[in-house]
Amino acid sequence: MFLAAIDIFKGADILIYPLAVCSLALVFILVERSYALRTSVVLPQDMVDTIVAGRPVSGGQHSVLARVVAFAGQHPNDPDAVKAFARLELVRMERGIPYLDVIYAGAPLIGLTGTVWSLIRVFSSVTGDNGMPDPAKFTSGVSLALSATVLGLLIAVPALVGGGILQRRVEKFAAQLDVLLERILARGAQS
Repeated sequence: MFLAAIDIFKGADILIYPLAVCSLALVFILVERSYALRTSVVLPQDMVDTIVAGRPVSGGQHSVLARVVAFAGQHPNDPDAVKAFARLELVRMERGIPYLDVIYAGAPLIGLTGTVWSLIRVFSSVTGDNGMPDPAKFTSGVSLALSATVLGLLIAVPALVGGGILQRRVEKFAAQLDVLLERILARGAQS
């Protein structure tokens, strides 16, 4: 099994390097964004409960909600500025997620390029004597040529799924933040 994996990497030839970069970027973005988009870091439950109950806000320091509340406190008569600041916080939450779209679109294309590259090498090895390749070498070459596409797809699928999950999480936080922002602005208007 281990030797088969090495053969797959060898089959991708020089395009293993951009595929490796895509893979590393994928893992980094998924881990970093999953960690950064925890509920306790974005919308701590104690702050959410306090805002919903209409009590003075405390706790949840260094969270997205705390930054929005602090900005709203500094600009009590400017609801448009507070809404703009909340949108900027949402943009910060989405940081890196669009690169997952690039990875899931680009990795299969890089893999396909590797497949075509390798197939060209396999077909160019056909001898001119009888026009027929050695069947064992030919089938082995074709199977190695397809390995680049497999690697590209193995990178693209987690990028697609992970990007969808992370984007949905950001959208959920955006909807919750929008409701909480209305409560914050309504309370600021009453003050």
